[in-house]
Parts: sequence; C-alpha cells; structure tokens
Amino acid sequence: MKILSFCHNSRASSPLPGFIVFFLICYVHKMESGKFTVIGPRDPVTAVLGQEAVLPCHLSPSMSAANMEVRWFRSQFVSFVHLYRDGKDQYDGQLPEYWRRTELLKAGLTDGNVPLRILNVTLSDEGLYLCFIQDDTFYEQTVLELRVAGLGSAPLISVEGHQDGGIRVVCRSAGWYPKPEVLWKDLNGRHLPSLSETKSPGDNNLFKTETALIVTEHSNQNLSCCIRNTVLNQEKESAVYIADPFFPRVNSWMVALSVILVVLFGFIGLTVYLFKMKGKLTEEVGKQNLEIGIGTLTAGLSGWRRSVAPIEEANVTLDSDTAHPNLFLSEDRKRVRRGDTRQRLPKNPERFDPELCVLGCEGFTSGRHCWEVEVGDGGLWAVGVARESVRRKGEISLSPEGGIWAVRRWWGQFRALTSPVTPLPLSRAPSRIRVCLDCDQGQVTFIDAGDEAPIFTFPPGSIPGERIRPWLGVGWGAQLRLCP
Repeated sequence: MKILSFCHNSRASSPLPGFIVFFLICYVHKMESGKFTVIGPRDPVTAVLGQEAVLPCHLSPSMSAANMEVRWFRSQFVSFVHLYRDGKDQYDGQLPEYWRRTELLKAGLTDGNVPLRILNVTLSDEGLYLCFIQDDTFYEQTVLELRVAGLGSAPLISVEGHQDGGIRVVCRSAGWYPKPEVLWKDLNGRHLPSLSETKSPGDNNLFKTETALIVTEHSNQNLSCCIRNTVLNQEKESAVYIADPFFPRVNSWMVALSVILVVLFGFIGLTVYLFKMKGKLTEEVGKQNLEIGIGTLTAGLSGWRRSVAPIEEANVTLDSDTAHPNLFLSEDRKRVRRGDTRQRLPKNPERFDPELCVLGCEGFTSGRHCWEVEVGDGGLWAVGVARESVRRKGEISLSPEGGIWAVRRWWGQFRALTSPVTPLPLSRAPSRIRVCLDCDQGQVTFIDAGDEAPIFTFPPGSIPGERIRPWLGVGWGAQLRLCP
C-alpha cells in the first residue's frame, strides 16, 4: 500500500519519479522470476549401439520440477523427443522415431533432476539435444551432445594362399562405428606394416574392414589382428600361428637342373645355326664364320666381362624428378633411403607414385655398360634397369612385361622379377651388386661384387631396343648407394 500510494503521489507531482518506481518494480519482479538455471554435462555423452543412453540434466539451485514443464527436443521445439507437463508424460506430437523409446527418470524430480533415458540407441540418435524447463512464464535450457559408438565383430583371420614367397593372410571384421583403427602385431606386440587396408561403410552405415599381410617363414609366424574403437577405447583381437609346412619350398636341385637344360639347349641351337650358315657360304667364308661363331660362343661362356665388345664403367646418378615423395636423395644423388614422411615435391608425370622407385639420370641405347649398387645387409630393396617409357603412376608390374628387369630382396627372400618370379637360392645375402647391361644383345646380368659369383641373367633379346635407364626400388630399412 505504501508503494502504491507513493506511485500515485509521484504521478500527481511529476511523471519521472513514477517511471523510475515502475521500472524498479518490474526489475524486482524479473529478478524474483529468474530463480533457476538448467545445467547439463559439458562433455559429450557416449552410448553403445543397441544399448540405452541417459542424458543428464538438472536445475540449479536444487528445487522440485514436479509441476514444471520439461521438454527434450532437437532441432524443432514443437517436434519433441520427450515432453513432461502437468505432472505426467505427454506423447502427442512426439517424433515417431522415438516412440516407446524414451523415458523421463522421475526418481530425482523433486530435487530438480530430469534425466532422459533413450532405449535401443541407433546411429540416427547421435547429435545435439536441448533440455528445456519452464515454470509459469520463466524458462531456461541447455544443450548437450550424444555420441554413438559401435563395437563390431571379432576379427576373422583367414589364410588365402601363397604370394611373393610367403603366405597372404587377411583379417576381416564388420559392425564398427565410427571408423576403427586396425593393427597387425607380432608376438612381442610390435606393429607390422600391412600390405593393403580398406575401411568402408555397409548398408547400415556401420564400417567393415579388411587388411592383408604377407607372412614369410621364420618371420612373424605368430601374429594377431587388433581392431580398436577410438571413442569407447575398446578393442577386439584375434591371433593366428602359421606352421612351417605351409610355406612354399624351392628344390635347389630342380633349379640347378633347369639352368643346365636351358644352357644346353641354347648351345645346341646356336651350333645348329652356325652349321646352317656354313652351308650357305663358300668354304672359306663359311670356315671363317664358323671360327668367329665358335670364338664368340666360347667368349660368352667364359663370362660377360671377357666379351669382344668393350665394357663402359658407367658413372650413374639418380634422377630426383622421378623419385617417389617418400624417397630422400643425397646431395650428390648417389644415395637414396626411404623416409617416414612424404615430401612436398612438384607433381609431374615423370615421378613414381605410389611405387617407391627412382630412375638413374643416364640412359643407354647401345653398347655394354656396368655399375655397382651397395645394398647393405638388410631391408627391402630391388636393383635393376627399366625402359625409359616405364609406367610411373598407379599400379606397376615389376616384371619384364612392365618394362622392368631386376632382382629383389623381400622379407629375407631373394628372387628375380621374372613372370612369375624366380627364387634365387643364394648361400648368403649380397651386400654389393654389379649390374651389367648389354644393349646390343638385349640382356642384363647381375653379379655379386663381393665374390664375382653370378646371381641371375635375363637372356638375350629380353630387353627391347629403346633407351634403358638404371632403376632402384627402396622399401623398409633399405639405404642404397651407387658406387663408382
């Protein structure tokens, strides 16, 4: 009554004091009305697919919400996820996808706790939610996030045949969300590089994975495939052991016999050819040709270095414009190694990608040329020659059909990159290889520079008559050096 009388007297004398009193009354009423805030979790709430999720929400300070309106909704206020009003749950207007899947937990309603439970969580439930609470004309709200994660099936490991001198092992799993991490591990828990890996969403938008690995004898025969959900920080793992009898065997006697037969038939064929040439010419010319042919054959069998044509010791350097971005060249372009990071290099059609290869700067179209490559005692590498028009992009065939003639060390196994590959039963690993290119004969020979023992020869006529360049492939743990 005192305030009203004051207001009346103030209006009679001056409008300004009345306005001030009216403003103060309205401000006090607003302060009395703003009597709570709505609080939810700052971090996202994580739920597992197919299970239930509880979204916390409460009033501060603590007070009863039994007679208030509690509305849970997402993008639209009218289309709600769950509505509590007039002391009971209201379902008219509820989003169809939440029908019979929501529940307002009322155990703490008198203390201002209004959490929402969502049953049988699906991928579409992921996202932002608003907790809205109204008491008469005053209301407040808060925003929280629901994150959904799914644990897929246990990894299924299968052995799928022989490849590159080892056994191809594949690990498969499905039903993961979001996209999981996939790791191969050895017996000591160390990570192993995979040969290939794919992760793709299925029809239900859950991810399925497939990763492959090549296992060689006496190397990581005990291994496991581990798939991890990074949101839940949970993983599933399966292990496998591959026994020695499953690995391919190379009979050294059969290899030796095959080499002897090839040399023998080649000798017979060349001898027949020389005698035919002798019959077509005069006796004197034929005799000279026969002597030359026999001398050439004898020189060829005595060794590549004792041939009639002179041998040029080539000073080979590496062409940085063709090197894969993960290959690092020395300043003198004599050394190359594989790095863990990809360099930012100009994109050009001459550069190998994705194969980890590099060409030499020098090219040869005629004559006989020789150079040496120091390969060290370990790592994965390949040494040889390639035609200048060899394919640089996409999948490359490491074979003569693809324009590459080389030998390779792959997970402790040595082989010539023929089609199919030829195992090389060497007694020890060469640390320095001499590459001998005969452009006129169209052949290339590889020699162990340490003891001059022959490694492998691609027969005459294997290499076409176009420009040929040195070629190196660099894998894990390899550092190659071109020697003078």
